[in-house]
Order: sequence, then C-alpha cells, then structure tokens
Amino acid sequence: MSDVLHTRRGFLSSVGALSAAGLVPRGWVSTANLSTRAGGTGVSPGLALAPDDFAFAPGLIYLQTGSLGPTPRPVMERTIAAWKELELNPSFYGYGGHERAMEDVRAKAATFIGCKTEELVLTNCTTEGMNWAAQGLALTTGDRVLTTDQEHPGGRVCWDYIVRRHGVALDIVAIPPGENDAQAIIDRFAKRITPRTRVLSFSHLLSSTGLRMPVAALSALARSHGCIAVVDGAQAIGGGPIDVKALGCHVYATSGHKWLLAPKGTGLLYLSEELGKTVDPIALQAGRASYSDSSGVSSIPSVLGLGAALDYASAIGPSRIETHNLALRNRLFAALKGVPKLRVISAPPGPLASALLTYRLPDDIESRAFQQRMRDKHNIELKVVPKNWLNGNRVSTHLFNSEQDVDALVTALKAELA
Repeated sequence: MSDVLHTRRGFLSSVGALSAAGLVPRGWVSTANLSTRAGGTGVSPGLALAPDDFAFAPGLIYLQTGSLGPTPRPVMERTIAAWKELELNPSFYGYGGHERAMEDVRAKAATFIGCKTEELVLTNCTTEGMNWAAQGLALTTGDRVLTTDQEHPGGRVCWDYIVRRHGVALDIVAIPPGENDAQAIIDRFAKRITPRTRVLSFSHLLSSTGLRMPVAALSALARSHGCIAVVDGAQAIGGGPIDVKALGCHVYATSGHKWLLAPKGTGLLYLSEELGKTVDPIALQAGRASYSDSSGVSSIPSVLGLGAALDYASAIGPSRIETHNLALRNRLFAALKGVPKLRVISAPPGPLASALLTYRLPDDIESRAFQQRMRDKHNIELKVVPKNWLNGNRVSTHLFNSEQDVDALVTALKAELA
C-alpha cells in the first residue's frame, strides 16, 4: 500500500499545482479523500493508483484497451472540472487560463515522448495526425510510399487518399500473421525501396497481432535512402516508455485514448524539427500551438484531461506499466497452449512481444459471434480481429488488469472451445 500512496501523492502534486493556478475547483480533491480511496479494505487491481479508479460495469473484465482505454476517475474528474469552470465564462477561460494550460499539456506531452515542445502537435487521434502528415508532404505523381499489409485502416487511409488524389504509387510489404521475424521485415522493406520512394510508413506495434516492429532499423533504412519515416504509434504510448529521438523517425502519430487512458478524442503528432516545412498541412499554417487560426478550437476539457492522464501514467511509471502488462500477456501466452482449437499468432515472449496478443479461431467459429458470446456469457470484452487479417480475437492487458482477469479469460475460452 505504501507504493500506492507514494505514486498517488505524485499524481496529486500535479493536481495541486493546477488548483493553485485556479484550474481545479476548490474541494475537488483532498488528503482526506486520498486516504479514503487508497486505504480501503479492497486490493487495488493491477497498478491502479486506487481501487476505485476505474468505473467498469459490475463484473466486467475489460481486455480491449487496444481499441479504447478506460479513463481513470481522477482524470475524468479533472476533465469534468475543467469543463465546469470553462462554462462559468467561456471566452475568459477558453482564451485565457485554459489556453495557457493547454500549452502546458503540450510541453508535458513532448517531455513524455522525448522531444521538444515545438516538435509536438496536439491532435484528436492518431488518424488525424497521419492525415496531416500525408497531406503536408505534398507528394506528386510518380512518388511512391512503402507500407505494410498489416496497417490499421486509420494509418492507411491517408495514403489511399494521396494515391487517388495525386497519382502517388503505394507499395506493400507483406507481414503474414504468425510470422514474427524482424529481420525479414527489414529485408522486405529494403528490397522494395525505389529511387522514387519518398515515405516509409509503418506501425510501432501492429494492431493486428501486437508485433513490435523494428522501428529504429526501419527509420535508419528510410534515412539512408533519403526517405521520410512515418510511424503509426497508436498502440504504444501509455503502454511503456517512448523516446521518438531514439526511434529515429521523422513523424510519430499517436492517440491519447488508448493505452494512455486519456479522454476520448485526444492525440499527439511529433514532427521532427529537421523536417522544417517538409510536412506542411493546412492545420499547421498558423503554427503548432494548441489553439491557432488554422487549427481552430479543440475540446479544451479533453486536452486538460490529457494532461492529467500523462500525470497518471507518470505517477506509476511507463517502465513499470510495461513490465506489468508483459507479465500478464506472457501468462496468457503460456496458458493458451492448454486451450483446444486455438492458435496464438502473436510473437512469443521476448523483444518482439507487446501487451497485444492475438489468437486464431477455428474456421467454423466466426470471430465476431465468438466475441459476442464471450461478452454475453462471461462478461469479457475482447477485440474482433478484422477478417482481412485473420479469424480471431485480440486481447489487451493493461495496468488495471490482474492475473485473475487473465485466468478468467482462459477458463472461459476452455469452456467455449472444449
């Protein structure tokens, strides 16, 4: 319990700073409230800073963070508090204290991923960041973009648009589900680069299987050929440490509302300063501030909630979160060997594994119907893996999950597939 109190105090110290600035209503949080929440008789699930930080429906086992993460109560309360204050005098706060606070969030987010504030843009989601990057590159007829067949639609549609509108060619590297070979992926990219290739676009963690892509090696490959490395990082931030400089990419787009557990409709876009005006979308014509004439008004409460989510993750520690998540994932990986009819597609424990784990179902069991059965009969929420990838489900284990959640899933799977 001492660790819980220590990390929660760290989180609340940032709230205290916001309160001193007049951005949290008086009485929103107190030391007495902390003692009640963190010192109860229940055991805190996973790494949550307090036992009641997550407002799940009774009995729900949520294994779907890779799609949408649940927002912790203190982050949600911070968001609601900001909204209530905003409505007291919208223009006064919206173009005053709250606008300044959003810039503080931008700076905090930049530090969280290892870049300068000037290199960081607040967005609504990963898809928006990818769209801005693709639009801003000003590719023309004859230029080529190299990507994979395992990209999430939100990271692929921007290139399909550029192909249709500007005559750009799209080249595809295949990554067969179940083949977890980083060097093979690097070699395939290397073989497909042409003199007209301008962009290498790939995920940090594959949405389909959770495979940890060789981002640094692919970014180095892009640089060696004079290409721009664009990374879809939707599945990475909040699940472990991120250092975009160490990754070596030029562009990194990610979401706040998955593993970072921020309010829905938040995201980040890193544009390396070395790019200059190479990426120059309409939305950034007036600069990269949280509010500008070209970006317009965002959801101010959500952005301030994003700041609280960054504080929450920092209070626990990204490395600690990653260790916890992988331990649960690896427990599941081992246990699924005893489940009949399933084939695990994701990488075994090791450097290519992430907290996303995907298994293939038998052909006679439709994955969406199976997902619904698991929800209705066992109160377990899973992800349907799209049919264009495979017939299966994806499991996301995050900081609020426990060994009991993993064991309950395995028991349910055995019951349904016996």
